[in-house]
Amino acid sequence: MTTANLQESDTTGDPTESPLIVIASNRGPYSFSVNKDGALESKRGSGGLVTALGALAEKHDVLWIAAALGKGDRKWVEQHEDTVQEVEGIKLRLVRPTARRYDQYYNEIANPLLWFIQHQLWDIPRTPSITRETWQAWRNGYVAVNKLFAEVIADTVRTATGGSNRPVIIFPQDYHLYLVPRYLREMLGRSVQIQPFVHIPWPGPDAWRVLPAEMRNAILTSLLQSDRVGFHTTKDAFNFVQCCRFYVPAAHSRGSRDTIYFHERRVKAHAYPISVDTEQIETLVEEPYTRMLKDQQITFIGDRKLILRVDRIEPSKNILRGLEAYRALLERYKEHIGKVQMLALLVPSRMEVDEYQDYLQAIMAQAGMINAEFSDEYWEPVRVLVGENYHRALAAMQLYDVLLVNPIADGMNLVAKEGALVNERNGVLVLSEYAGAFYELGEKALTVSPFDVHGTAEAIHHALKMQPDERRRRAEALRQQVKNADVKRWFYDQVDDALRASSSQAKKDSTPVTPGTNTSAES
Repeated sequence: MTTANLQESDTTGDPTESPLIVIASNRGPYSFSVNKDGALESKRGSGGLVTALGALAEKHDVLWIAAALGKGDRKWVEQHEDTVQEVEGIKLRLVRPTARRYDQYYNEIANPLLWFIQHQLWDIPRTPSITRETWQAWRNGYVAVNKLFAEVIADTVRTATGGSNRPVIIFPQDYHLYLVPRYLREMLGRSVQIQPFVHIPWPGPDAWRVLPAEMRNAILTSLLQSDRVGFHTTKDAFNFVQCCRFYVPAAHSRGSRDTIYFHERRVKAHAYPISVDTEQIETLVEEPYTRMLKDQQITFIGDRKLILRVDRIEPSKNILRGLEAYRALLERYKEHIGKVQMLALLVPSRMEVDEYQDYLQAIMAQAGMINAEFSDEYWEPVRVLVGENYHRALAAMQLYDVLLVNPIADGMNLVAKEGALVNERNGVLVLSEYAGAFYELGEKALTVSPFDVHGTAEAIHHALKMQPDERRRRAEALRQQVKNADVKRWFYDQVDDALRASSSQAKKDSTPVTPGTNTSAES
C-alpha cells in the first residue's frame, strides 16, 4: 500500500481545466486489513464503479469519500487523522460513524427498508411495520450518517479548492446517501454541481407509500437539491419525476417526462445505463486460473447443453421461478432430459437478513427436488455452487448455450452484459423485461415476464432449439452492444454533462443582470 498526504497545492488549479470530481459512496474503492506484523494492507475492490473511477482519474482530479467499514478501515483513519490520502493513485478519505449509527443507517433503513421498497419486495399485508425503533434508526442512523458524509465532503471540498472558483462536481452514489444533496446544498450553496446516481430501480409513486410522509419527502426534496439525478433507465427517471410531482407540492414537471422544476430550479432526471469494463474482463478471461476453471467445467458439462445463471442470493433475482421453469421444461419436453445441464453460481448477499437465509434454503430445496425427480446415475440436472468466485463465473459464461437472467427487479444486471461479451458458443440470452438491461439488450434476447414460469420454460426451449444462424446473429449483436458502451463511457457521460452544466452556470453567474431578466438557476 502506498499513501501520500495531499497538500492544498495538489488539488488546486485553473478552474476551467481542472475540476475536482468527488465520488461519495457507502463502500470505498479499497478495504484495509491488519497483517500479522501489525501493518495495514489495502485490497482494491472489483466493482464497476472502482474500474470507472480508475479510468476517470486518468483525465480528471478525482477524490473518493466512503465509510470506514471494518477495523482495518478505522485504523487507517486513525493513522491519517481524517486527511485525504492517495492509495495506489486514488485519492481517498474515509468517514467514520459510530458502530451503532452505522448499523441503524445501513441494516435498518438502507437495507432492508429502502432496498425492499425500490425492488417492490415487501409482503405489504404483513411487512414492513414502521415502529418506534425504525424512527430512531431513521433519525439517529440514516439522517445522522448522511449528514456526517456531507460534512466530510464539504470540509474536503473547501480544503481542496482553497476558496477559488474551481469547478466541483459531487457524485453521491445510491440509496445509502439520499439525504447528502440537501446537506451539501446547505453547506456549499450553489458553488458546486451535485449529481447523485441511483444504482437500483426507482419504482412509481405507489411503491413509495410504504414510507411515512416525513421520510419520503425528506428523500425526494433532498434529491431535488441536486442539479441532475442519474438512473440506469428512462423508466426509472420517469418514475422519479412522477414521484416528485405526486408527493412534493412545490415540484412540477411542466409536461416533461425527465425534468422536474422545484422552486424555479430545473432538475434533470437522466438515464446513464451502466456497463462493464470490457478490457478488464477480456484480460481476466485469458488468465491461467480462469482457463483452468473453464477446462474443469467443460469436463463437467460434457456433450450436454448448458443453461447458466449467475446471481447474488437475493429475492429480487427470482431464482426460485427460474428453477420452476427448468422443472417445467423437463416435464414438457422429455427430449432435454439428460441432454441439458443447469448450473447456478450463487453469491451470498446480506446473509445476516432472515429473508435472505430463508430464500437460500428454498432455492436448495427446490434444486434438490428437481434432482430427486429427474436425475440418474450419470446426470444431475441442477448443480448449485454457492460462493464468490468471479473467475469461475467468467469461465462458465464462456460456455453457456442459454443464459437465464429473470429478475423481478434489477437496476441493470451486469451478468447479462458480461455473458454476452465473453460467450464462445453463440449462447442465447433469456432476459426478464424487468431487468434494466432489457432496454439495451431486449431486442437481441428472448424476453420473458419474470412471473411467467410457463413462458420462461418455453423461451428456454426455444433457445435450445434455435437455428445456428439466428443464434450467431443475436450473439454478435449483443456482443457489439456491450463493447460499444462500456463502464468508462458510463462515467465519462455523467462527468461531461456535469461539466457542461457547470460551465453554463458560471456564464450565467458572470452575466450582468438587467431589469426584468429571469435569474433563476437552472442545471
